[in-house]
Amino acid sequence: MSGALLHLTREALLLALVVSAPPLLAAFASGLVSGLLQAITQVQEPALGAVPRIAAVLAALLLAGPWMSGQVAAFAAEALALAAGAAP
Repeated sequence: MSGALLHLTREALLLALVVSAPPLLAAFASGLVSGLLQAITQVQEPALGAVPRIAAVLAALLLAGPWMSGQVAAFAAEALALAAGAAP
């Protein structure tokens, strides 16, 4: 049972990293582009950096949402199957 728990923990951490990647990468790319535009134009308005970043994260969640939920559901099914098999 200990090996199965270790496997589930490792898979859960890896899943958290993989599933969080699309919105984080979208926020990073959007922040980089808006930061460069602000530096070039010397307009230092905080909303000009935050609004595109929020929009990019929402777009990434809309596009990658089905894939992300499928990954989480597959992990949950694997965890439940493992728990059901280990129950006496």
